[in-house]
Amino acid sequence: MLRAGFSDVLLLIYMAMLVMAAVALVMAAIAREDAYRAANKQNKMFWLILLGITVAVNLLVPIMFLQIAGLIATIVFFVDVRPALRAVSGGGGRRGGSSSDGPYGPYNGGR
Repeated sequence: MLRAGFSDVLLLIYMAMLVMAAVALVMAAIAREDAYRAANKQNKMFWLILLGITVAVNLLVPIMFLQIAGLIATIVFFVDVRPALRAVSGGGGRRGGSSSDGPYGPYNGGR
């Protein structure tokens, strides 16, 4: 019974790793090629190949070492590459305006 519960937890972890890698692959494919150069990161093809191999390994090869290596590559993409791409592409989180803007313009605290 304990072994069945453990295998369910492992299945959820594997599925989460697959979903993260697939999302990273889609985000890498959507980003522009020149954004990679402007952010001084590896080129787009490098990340597409690396993340594509990660998705394939998660789907087809049940070797935990390779899946962990793919997870590290996915985390590096999310933590380092994606924020740099968003910064050079103009997608810095908010869609324009400052942090004090309300729905009808800037909020100045009643002044």
